[in-house]
Amino acid sequence: MSSPAAHTCSKSYGGFPCCHRQWRHPGHCRFVHGYSRSFTFWFAAHHLDVHGFVVDFSSLQPLRERLEEQFDHTFLVNHDDPLLAQWQDLHEQGALDLRVMANVGMEASAELAWGWANALLGPRDGGRSCCWRVEARENEANAARFTAIPAWFEAGTATPSSPEPWPAP
Repeated sequence: MSSPAAHTCSKSYGGFPCCHRQWRHPGHCRFVHGYSRSFTFWFAAHHLDVHGFVVDFSSLQPLRERLEEQFDHTFLVNHDDPLLAQWQDLHEQGALDLRVMANVGMEASAELAWGWANALLGPRDGGRSCCWRVEARENEANAARFTAIPAWFEAGTATPSSPEPWPAP
């Protein structure tokens, strides 16, 4: 997919060491293993803001904080992991910082981060800008991307069907 608007930019965040497991995988991915995740966000705008930006990078601090809360020194587990009760016990004992997700994989993590970015931008910018692609990396060799254009961006305005309001971390 090509850029949805003439004006684009990107912002990368990295250094989020966390671990996870894909319990259904028949191979070694079913074991707990970790990576230092990173994310690159691609933004587009129908027109530049009053400062001449697609997105003011300094205004994205809430997005970085959300990434840190989810992925910095945490243990990610799928909501249906058969060991979930044990992981929760270890969390309560202070042995790990548990995050339960629908899917801990990089593909789903890219989609999740895309949703967070648009939940921040849509209401704030009134549909002027959006995040249209996120790349989630687990290391130099492995990455996944999620690419989609929010319907409210195509319409040029953030409508009531926009993503959920920006949640507090």
